[in-house]
Amino acid sequence: MNNIARTPKTTPITDDYDISNTVLGLGINGKVVECKEKRTGVKRALKVLHDSAKARREVELHWRASGCIHIVEIIDVYDNTYAGKRCLLVVMECMDGGELFQRIQDNREGAFTERQAAEIMHSICVAVRHLHDSDIAHRDIKPENLLYTSMEPNAILKLTDFGFAKETLSQTDTLQTPCYTPYYVAPEVLGPEKYDKSCDIWSLGVVMYILLCGFPPFYSNHGLAISPGMKKRIRLGQYDFPEPEWSNVSAEAKNLIRGMLSVDPAKRLTIHQVMSSPWVRQYTQVPQTPLYTHALLRDAGEAWADVQDEMTRSLATMRVDYDQVQIKALEQSNNSLLNKRRNKVGA
Repeated sequence: MNNIARTPKTTPITDDYDISNTVLGLGINGKVVECKEKRTGVKRALKVLHDSAKARREVELHWRASGCIHIVEIIDVYDNTYAGKRCLLVVMECMDGGELFQRIQDNREGAFTERQAAEIMHSICVAVRHLHDSDIAHRDIKPENLLYTSMEPNAILKLTDFGFAKETLSQTDTLQTPCYTPYYVAPEVLGPEKYDKSCDIWSLGVVMYILLCGFPPFYSNHGLAISPGMKKRIRLGQYDFPEPEWSNVSAEAKNLIRGMLSVDPAKRLTIHQVMSSPWVRQYTQVPQTPLYTHALLRDAGEAWADVQDEMTRSLATMRVDYDQVQIKALEQSNNSLLNKRRNKVGA
């Protein structure tokens, strides 16, 4: 675990880097432009964040997570004035290989197989395990945050954008805070730590589902995004494995998805349970069954933007829900038994 306290450099970034106007992408909290290291000529990505507590948390958690092969590496951080405002300038490795699903869509070398899907899931799970073991929940795992290092066949898939990342407390920390009491915690509510991490597992389940068929579990059969009923569908676990796309997909893969998309966050698999599944652990042994994914992603065209919007919205919903799950302070509680007891004591 990378817990070394690091401080941003206060020297001008322009001493070390040439900054271009080429925009590589837009993160949640700031844009990403291309820059070049003067000393080596190596191309890097520069994320510009207006200085704030939220920006500092993003940088701190991403910095702490760096060092995992499947997480985009932070190279340098500068605390500078940029365009007249105090900013954190985050220099990262440049991901030239594009987004995960774009790569599958553009693939011209035969059908995409279940084994390839398992290998991709293994890579993403390594990143999530590293985060969860470091007490970090990413909370925004979605297709556009999964990028390849290059266009080469041996490129590495990496997770990026820590704009919603959150440090997770252990269950004991949560329950032993003096002003809180565990009396009102239902058995299935295991404290915010469990919820934030389970949000990541849900995302992994959605990504795995799309990898195996080319459309998401919460998408209508008519090719229309279901915004109003979406939350309800996720809550009720309303998805299936329609034919013919799922006819030849292994039972192991479907069972793993069921465990990750479990409606009750407390029953959802942990990252260690996901990684101990033979389908992920022994991905080289997964059958090379051709999938419909490649063809359906290519046919999706503009509908893919709807898929991305839906996932963004549902993740936002989950974060709001989980952030609001709090153990009631005793004095704020309106429990009839407790009120009776209070009145007795006060009498």
